[in-house]
Amino acid sequence: MSADGLDAAMQKMRDGGVHQTAIEVFSHYYMQLASGATGIVAESDIEPLPQPTRLADLDADPDAGREALGATAVIKLNGGLGTSMGMDRAKTLLPVRDGLTFLDIIVRQVLSARAELEVKLPLIFMDSFRTSHDTLGALTAYPDLAVDGLPLDFMQNREPKLRADDLSPVEWPADPSLEWCPPGHGDVYTALAASGVLQQLLEAGYRYLFLSNSDNLRATPDARVAGWFGSSGAPFASEVCRRTTADRKGGHLAVRRRDDQLVLRDTAQTAPEDAEAFADLSRHRYFNCNNLWVDLHALEEKLDDTGGVLGLPLIRNAKTVDPADPASPDVVQIETAMGSAIEVFPGAQALEVERTRFLPVKTTNDLLVLRSDVYDLTEDYSVQLVDGVSEAPFVDLDPDYYKLVKSFDERFPVGPPSLVKATSLRVRGDWTFAPGATVEGDTEIPVDGSPGSWPPGGASSER
Repeated sequence: MSADGLDAAMQKMRDGGVHQTAIEVFSHYYMQLASGATGIVAESDIEPLPQPTRLADLDADPDAGREALGATAVIKLNGGLGTSMGMDRAKTLLPVRDGLTFLDIIVRQVLSARAELEVKLPLIFMDSFRTSHDTLGALTAYPDLAVDGLPLDFMQNREPKLRADDLSPVEWPADPSLEWCPPGHGDVYTALAASGVLQQLLEAGYRYLFLSNSDNLRATPDARVAGWFGSSGAPFASEVCRRTTADRKGGHLAVRRRDDQLVLRDTAQTAPEDAEAFADLSRHRYFNCNNLWVDLHALEEKLDDTGGVLGLPLIRNAKTVDPADPASPDVVQIETAMGSAIEVFPGAQALEVERTRFLPVKTTNDLLVLRSDVYDLTEDYSVQLVDGVSEAPFVDLDPDYYKLVKSFDERFPVGPPSLVKATSLRVRGDWTFAPGATVEGDTEIPVDGSPGSWPPGGASSER
């Protein structure tokens, strides 16, 4: 172990104003990393998750659901900048439907649930230093959002990127901000406690947390799920969906053989020799939606018992210090996943939900479908497939021309084509979509003829 590397990293965090608890958590994982830990979850150590409780089979009690949701706070992860899509500010400020941003829709979903169920339902964002200012500025449009003097956000922590050769904190004078990275979304538990928000919620009488990603607009605070969680007595629960071919790379839940504990295995925690088993949909049938329910009392007790170090599984993420420059020095980022907390809570449970609880936007492919006529916003601001559409179409846009939001928007100047009758859309080459463009069935637009307007001779295409 590089004691000098750890000392230098910890001093850098102290100089950077990082909370002492976050420094201790970093030290815990640094020592694991330096001793050769990889975070790999071997196939031989786990069994497939058996059929969990299904939300569709529950006989929901509306009163129990309302009571549980009345004791729940909603936390949305909001530290991302959408850099993979060329953005440089909070991803949640991207317009997605009817001129509304992710942030607008999330807020309106919560306000709608409050009005319908007559509950307080605080909404709090875990921001980064690069998203907080813009997010709080946008939230001024909703003066009634704050609840009981609780904050609207708290900060995720940051840690040094480590040189891959000696695990010392990397130096990058060309852009010192690139010397730092977030600790993965597993940091939410550390940040929640270190910020004091955990204690504030407990003192205000809240019992449960609903955690989810801000880019999943179907992760709404559902009274049925809250009622189930409140009556289950579980300290922690993860919503899961049935895996399809589109989910082969997503993390899945499993059962650890040595103690029958539920665990989460992500792609980065899978050995090459286990890749085939990881992708086997008939073996590992359920993926983690990252919609999580946490008993605040259980979380407080666990943090007290562990001195603030929950001990989530390590994720070793190999990168270059400048993600845009593959020739820049190789670094290691120490990360954890918030869903992996399922393994530190004995008695944790899984709940199978439908895809109506899962609609993440990770790429402009996802964004095109979400903006299209395939979906509609209901009165309570939930995102639903329109009548007559049972499944959203598969979209694959040429990344050379559509990967970044700016270039993507330029090629859809009047909005997405109609996709309501489409099964799939594959685009190769540089095409700008004309007003009234309609896609039907399985459509593939070849590179031949690009750049140009599509469809070349009219406003629809049937293939």
